[in-house]
Amino acid sequence: MINSLANNRVKRVRALCAKSKARREEGVFIAEGIKMFFEAPRNWVEEVYVSYSFYNKYKDSSLQGIDYEIVADEVFVKMSDTQTPQGILSVIKQPRYDLKQAVAASAGKNPLFVLLEDIQDPGNLGTILRVCEGAGVDGVVMSKNTVDIFNPKVVRSTMGSIYRVPFFSVDELSAAIGLLKAVGVSVYAAAVDSEEGGACVYDKADYTGPTAFLIGNEGNGLKPDTIKLASRCISIPMAGLVESLNAAIATAILVYEAARVRRVDK
Repeated sequence: MINSLANNRVKRVRALCAKSKARREEGVFIAEGIKMFFEAPRNWVEEVYVSYSFYNKYKDSSLQGIDYEIVADEVFVKMSDTQTPQGILSVIKQPRYDLKQAVAASAGKNPLFVLLEDIQDPGNLGTILRVCEGAGVDGVVMSKNTVDIFNPKVVRSTMGSIYRVPFFSVDELSAAIGLLKAVGVSVYAAAVDSEEGGACVYDKADYTGPTAFLIGNEGNGLKPDTIKLASRCISIPMAGLVESLNAAIATAILVYEAARVRRVDK
């Protein structure tokens, strides 16, 4: 059993929780909690740590057939990124996806993508992945300035969707937009003030064909140069004094509208 904060494995886990550079260099991330452990693909799981209390509670059931390291409760608390740890923590391999391959594989199909520009809030990004899984989105493309998807707060917010939704981080969002448009994907920019260039209210556009939604930064929205690359601008009407919606909520409205019209179209 690990009893000391000075243990090298404890130090490594703490670094992986706190530093994106450490996660990037090792190609792994931290997933906390029972749900996140059991939903992880087995071949992605590198290490498992459990608190002594968790071990005593689950050693005869949930932990059967699993390789794990027991950690003293007080040490486990320090290893964890949460205030009230569930008692199980996993080191998971980072999945790798190739956008060009994904786009090529979608040729002749009817894909639905979401493109994110500089999303900063971990909860927003995690919720967006979860929403995208629920709506049947084929992939999420993120600009390089988007919050690290392997940030522990993002991982928790996905509620397991990080294991199942393909995601792509790109240096130039413009190149990703061009790649999608080149294979016939209509790219819709979600913009609050979109009254020019054939813009329309979101539920008046046609999402029955290959579609991608552009979602901008929480505070600033989409950059003007990014909006210009879209096939069309769409907006979500606001009543009262509300100026805009949370990025995750806006994404949910759009992807579920696309899913709805596709069901109707069938």
